[in-house]
Amino acid sequence: MKKTTFITTIAFAFVMLLSTNVNAQKFASLDKSPLDIAVYRTERGAAPTAKIVYSRPQLKGREFSKLVPNGKIWRTGANESTEITFYKDVNFGGKKVKAGTYSLFTIPSDGEWTVILNSAINTWGAMSYKEGNDVARVKGKVSSGDTVEAFAIAFADGAMHMAWGTVRVAVSIN
Repeated sequence: MKKTTFITTIAFAFVMLLSTNVNAQKFASLDKSPLDIAVYRTERGAAPTAKIVYSRPQLKGREFSKLVPNGKIWRTGANESTEITFYKDVNFGGKKVKAGTYSLFTIPSDGEWTVILNSAINTWGAMSYKEGNDVARVKGKVSSGDTVEAFAIAFADGAMHMAWGTVRVAVSIN
């Protein structure tokens, strides 16, 4: 009888130890700039031409021009550098670009933005940006529209469209 009590006690202690470990696990809270993905297809059911993975910072009452100042390199989103994958060779804003994955950076200005494809991938922010890794630099025309609270990228009408605040920027892709 003593052996049974001892085994039961050990089993109970073991179960308690496991349940304490399970309850002790902590999960991160929701990201303040959630990740998003946009896919470009020339038509429904067609193979994708491009896919972009980026984080969506939010205005939260802040001024767009202070978050994204003119003339300074921007990671085009938040957190890790935005990455765009082209599944075939494309014409991006008038420049030929080979299939592959690139980081996407921008340099804002009032009338047009410089949109940059860079060969360095899996980087965080714009701190590791090196101009020598640029694959293409193109111009994106700036327009305005209704306020968009969270930065967004979408593909439509043969172009990649970026929007945040009242600023809109488009670059053709074909």
